[in-house]
Amino acid sequence: MIPERTFRPLAVLTSLFFMWGFVTVLVDSLIPRLREIFELSYFQAGLVQFAFFIAYGVISIPAGWLLSRIGYKNGMLLGLATMGAGCLLFWPAAGLRIFPVFLLGYFILASGMTVLQVAANPFVAALGDERGASSRLNLAQAFNSVGTTIAPVVGAMYILSDRISSSSDIASMTGVARNAYYAQEASAVQGPFIVLACILFILALVVGLARLPRILDSHGSGTYRQVLAVPGLRWGALGIFLYVGAEVAIGSYLVNYFLSMDMATIIQKNGTMYSIARMILGRDLNEVDPKGIVGAFVALYWGGAMIGRFIGSWLTKNHRPSVVLVVFGLSAMALVVLSMITHGLWAMWSIIAVGLFNSIMFPTVFSMAINGLGDMKPKASGILCTAIVGGAVIPPLLGFLIDIVDFKMAFVLLIGCYAYIAAYAKWYGTTRS
Repeated sequence: MIPERTFRPLAVLTSLFFMWGFVTVLVDSLIPRLREIFELSYFQAGLVQFAFFIAYGVISIPAGWLLSRIGYKNGMLLGLATMGAGCLLFWPAAGLRIFPVFLLGYFILASGMTVLQVAANPFVAALGDERGASSRLNLAQAFNSVGTTIAPVVGAMYILSDRISSSSDIASMTGVARNAYYAQEASAVQGPFIVLACILFILALVVGLARLPRILDSHGSGTYRQVLAVPGLRWGALGIFLYVGAEVAIGSYLVNYFLSMDMATIIQKNGTMYSIARMILGRDLNEVDPKGIVGAFVALYWGGAMIGRFIGSWLTKNHRPSVVLVVFGLSAMALVVLSMITHGLWAMWSIIAVGLFNSIMFPTVFSMAINGLGDMKPKASGILCTAIVGGAVIPPLLGFLIDIVDFKMAFVLLIGCYAYIAAYAKWYGTTRS
């Protein structure tokens, strides 16, 4: 049972974890749409994630320094307000239809999310004894995964469901028809993000009124050099970099990967798969673009992470977190290999199942890396959240490999990421035993 003094602030924080998970994955739904609208290569489409995740590399260290002075609660308020402002910018960005403006909007949204994560992750880890940190953070991240599970369905229904006209089709339209088409395209993006902005501002009000315990006993404890001198933190940051990069890369390119294998046709011809897609989308597949059909199954990838984190909360509470992480890392590697050497439904389900084993990686590596750092945790969190910039580097790198080889061969990059995470867990478990 969770003590009441811990339960109440943890309940408030889970809503924040849910929201940033939802927003992060909703961005994935825009990638195949923007790729068609602007006729981008896979590498250029990967720049969407670059603009989103580069914020972690730019903002995290200043955010850690700021939190050590203003506290976790004020940091969360600042993060939510910035996220809301970023969502509002999607209105003019979608109306102007200029790709760099979209990238700027992503960066501002992600900057607020960075501040929020730098504050919320160590706050949850510190709400109790060090031994239960991995379990608590896995539980909070499970609600993050609820958001990442719902987001692809919303994206498939409202962002990916209608067909995109090519540049030649648009050129052949009359002026009135062209303007109507542009307005339709803009509204498909504007609507969801305006609603998100309103929700984020409401959440900021809730957090502002909530009574959260003061966890930091002193301000500005330690220096970044002292924090980086801790091997577990330093190598854990690289683990976060590779994990986030791999997870986001898979989520970003799942729709295109499935389309490359003609999975939309396979799904429509398979009774069970057809029923699953129709249940997720809530509509007949004949009314849905192939992107929307396969996009529905991206929800299962993130849903696996949700289930895995609820399970992982129990596993890391009753078993050594490092041992659980080794098993999950090796399992993710095996599933990527299976997807590489198979085709059709086997390849599809094996890469979707990677989400189940991605589940505990971020919260477990994070809690292991900040273990024992005390009031240096804000700065340690800043360093670890900086490593989330892996989401800006690995997806375009994977996209570049896809462009020059193919999806199957490019997945070797993912195998390397998961191999390191398993090795870090093994090393950490050995040095701490």
